[in-house]
Amino acid sequence: MTEIRSTVILGSGCAGLTAAIYTARAGLNPLLLEGHEPGGQLSMTTLVENFPGWPDGIQGPELIDNMKKQAARFGATFQPAHLSKVDLSKRPFRLETSAGEILTRTLIIASGASARWLGLKSEQALIGHGVSSCATCDGFFFRGREIAVVGGGDSAMEEALFLTRFASKVTLLHRRSAFRASKIMLDRVMAHPQIVLRPNTVVEEVLGVEEKEVKGLRLRDVATGAESTLRVDGLFLGIGHEPNAKMFGGQIDLDSEGYIVTKDNVIVTHNGVPVPGVYACGDVQDRRYRQAITAAGTGCMAALEAEKFLEAHGG
Repeated sequence: MTEIRSTVILGSGCAGLTAAIYTARAGLNPLLLEGHEPGGQLSMTTLVENFPGWPDGIQGPELIDNMKKQAARFGATFQPAHLSKVDLSKRPFRLETSAGEILTRTLIIASGASARWLGLKSEQALIGHGVSSCATCDGFFFRGREIAVVGGGDSAMEEALFLTRFASKVTLLHRRSAFRASKIMLDRVMAHPQIVLRPNTVVEEVLGVEEKEVKGLRLRDVATGAESTLRVDGLFLGIGHEPNAKMFGGQIDLDSEGYIVTKDNVIVTHNGVPVPGVYACGDVQDRRYRQAITAAGTGCMAALEAEKFLEAHGG
């Protein structure tokens, strides 16, 4: 017979690993499925300077590795597998994974959200080396430099405004002639002396792959086809994130953008009613903050809720 686990955690970023540490210390022997992107977004980040306890900063992959070792020390096990199908309609919950079927009494969803990228080879090669999808994470490194932001919505406007705290100049690039941001955000951006708007413009190439740092952008005007070069030291993507929650559609509540809806921070609902034993944490349910420390905090909450549930229902 298939073993019934006490706790299974989906995702191996800050949220999932924190949940693994707490559930392992509680003696729940959690199984963590690492997913398509082991380590989450931090695994693609270089220096992390805003995670408490590291006064000189720490490399993203090193932070993830330390958390994984900490969870393993307390008895968490890891499987390099991803979820293909899930049935939350009956207990124990049934998970179909690339490594086989798993049954579990509680489920912690920490599958994260994937940043939307332009899809350029040069962009992908320079992620963490001047290309970023998180202004609050990496803006500090561009103090006094010129940078570019891609996007036309409120997210891009917020990124551009935030980055003016550090950058000497921010060029906002958008592929269409009109920005889709709210009027109040667009007005703020247009009035800011450090921000230059360039509509009808797409990035064709990020320059600096051989040097392993962003040296500029090759741009194309979509109206005229004319190409030009923009000298910048960094490129930020403000075109949104995609929560990794599609496979749960119809079984739990998702909002209009696909993020998991939670009650009391981490409790998952279906038609507004809590689903006993299912919890969500990290970026898959957080559209607002998306920070390593907030992901870790909700991972802790989810673990404590799972432990409490199992205690109340006989483990």
